[in-house]
Amino acid sequence: MTDDRPAWARRIAAERAARDWSQRDAVRALRAHAPTELPAEDSMIRQWKRWESGQTPNDFYQPIIAAVFGTVTHALFPAPARRDGDREILAASGMETLEIVSRLNRSDVDSATLDALRITTDRLCSEYPYMPSGQLIIEGRQWLRRVVELHTKSLTLAQHREVLALSGWLALLVGCVEYDMGDRHAAESTRRAALSLATEADHPEVAGWAHEMRAWFALTTGDYRGVISAAQAGGEVAPHHSVAVQLAGQEAKAWARLGDRRQVEVALDKGRRLLEGMPHPDNLDNHFVVDPAKFDFYSMDCYRLVGEDKLARTLAEEVLRAGTDFDGRERSPMRNAEARVTLGVTAAREGDLEQALMMGARALEGDRQSVPSLIMTSRELAAEMKRRYGSEPAAQDYLAKLQTLGQEKPGFLPQ
Repeated sequence: MTDDRPAWARRIAAERAARDWSQRDAVRALRAHAPTELPAEDSMIRQWKRWESGQTPNDFYQPIIAAVFGTVTHALFPAPARRDGDREILAASGMETLEIVSRLNRSDVDSATLDALRITTDRLCSEYPYMPSGQLIIEGRQWLRRVVELHTKSLTLAQHREVLALSGWLALLVGCVEYDMGDRHAAESTRRAALSLATEADHPEVAGWAHEMRAWFALTTGDYRGVISAAQAGGEVAPHHSVAVQLAGQEAKAWARLGDRRQVEVALDKGRRLLEGMPHPDNLDNHFVVDPAKFDFYSMDCYRLVGEDKLARTLAEEVLRAGTDFDGRERSPMRNAEARVTLGVTAAREGDLEQALMMGARALEGDRQSVPSLIMTSRELAAEMKRRYGSEPAAQDYLAKLQTLGQEKPGFLPQ
């Protein structure tokens, strides 16, 4: 039997089941989140049944349903995505890469050239989730050098600030890829350069992402108080930009690893409210845009750590669904890898060693990886394996594989 219901209908049923709620319980939660009085309970239960069967809720109910399950409207009811690329660079600017580079060699810079650079920067940031790290870092550094060289040209004040901002975005991208590849020192130097450029350009959004990178670095090295400090600093710099949502997510992850469930919920609710109040992004692929599905990814990590296995598993399955095309191509391989680790951890806790091993192995297979993040989550799965199945030959083989990877990739040493 196939389930032909829309993905959102299957999800609200799964979310309800993960909380051990009846449909009556779900309606009571809906009423608690509603800004106005709702119809009688029996009527709302019939309505809820229609939603779970696939009848689309109207615009009034969609954000309330999302709030009931601790997510945002467009994570449950996604809007169509847009993917930028070379054809759109040509459509928007009429320029190919060769012409842009040629224009950059002139003594002055016109607005069309800056528009083309802006679109190129957006394209590179949109290729972050899936382009191989080695290729992306070469392209990112090439464009960063080209843009930085514009500072020697004759620029107006407005152009100077624009060039500083573009340099900042490219530095952020390069720093992220450097860190993904395990080059912590280079990544930190590049992050600091991005923060300096943001300060000079008076660009709070670039500055906020530079603080977010510091929070990410601290998270993956076990400095959880450092995460909270960086997240709060970034939130003060860019409180009205989408980076504030990601900063709240990083803070929630840190509190989860510190074992403070209440602060996890506070941070997640802060991020959810911020994201719900923001317009839907034009380009969901850009790494420096917080798309609604990303919020489920943050929550998944937190619920796994605080032991809410049903919720963690439900969200991991949703992350995999959202991050995979209909033909099986993975749009978000790094998120998908961590979702598989989550499924491995929950399977291990439920006594399903075979499933835990399969998910753990699949998480390590992808070509596009964020090494520090994968290290962090794989260590958590390794810890579950050691604690529960340390004497099992299959578990010992998996731990030996992680140990081998640790020798191949500096720092990848499960504890």
